[in-house]
Amino acid sequence: MAHHVYILYSPKIDRYYIGNTDLLPAERLNQHNDKLYPNSFTASGIPWQLFLSFPCASRLQARRIESHIKKMKSRVYIQNLKRYPEIIDKLKIRYSK
Repeated sequence: MAHHVYILYSPKIDRYYIGNTDLLPAERLNQHNDKLYPNSFTASGIPWQLFLSFPCASRLQARRIESHIKKMKSRVYIQNLKRYPEIIDKLKIRYSK
């Protein structure tokens, strides 16, 4: 089962949301936009757009990379993940164990 890290962007609230899933990122995006969890943070930002997603080797790796990105607390870092894909490659290596 493939796991993905995904990053959503909401133009409405000008915020990013980082998550991980074992679904296809497009399916997870639909869940957010369909208010599957009406009291969640993402309910206030609809409509969300898929900004970036990438597969990971395991659920653990996806969770660790998601946590790393969240700890950075940086829009620029998130934007650089898309601009410089080699950062993602380095994260996958760093969290491969």
